[in-house]
Amino acid sequence: MRIRLDTDACQGHGRCYTLAPTLFDSDDLGHCVLLVDKVPAGHEDEARTGVANCPEHALTLED
Repeated sequence: MRIRLDTDACQGHGRCYTLAPTLFDSDDLGHCVLLVDKVPAGHEDEARTGVANCPEHALTLED
């Protein structure tokens, strides 16, 4: 499973890195930064939660 980020769509709400801090972080402006692009084993639910809570749908998952 891989995480994809559309940096143009991200508005910096911070839900992803608040809910899934091992997978997402923020830059100096509060926009999402991926800590990994391939989701480590055991973190799939965390990835789904972070992606599902992005109000701009800037994050997607690929199998």
